[in-house]
Amino acid sequence: MRNEVKIGTEYITLGQFLKLAEVIDTGGMAKWFLGEHDVFINGEQDQRRGRKLRDGDQVEIPGFGSFVVTQ
Repeated sequence: MRNEVKIGTEYITLGQFLKLAEVIDTGGMAKWFLGEHDVFINGEQDQRRGRKLRDGDQVEIPGFGSFVVTQ
């Protein structure tokens, strides 16, 4: 099962997404989290907190869950 994360803009950065998806508590934790955990966006590993996520993008974080970005 994928958790939907709804955004109200054209895109959201990976750092903002992690907070919105309640994977991290604060935006400041994003850099640390991405350095410690694997994150896969649409099947490809990506650790850039500035990566833009758009409607339909799928994010998988082993141990935390699978997510889909929706508008």
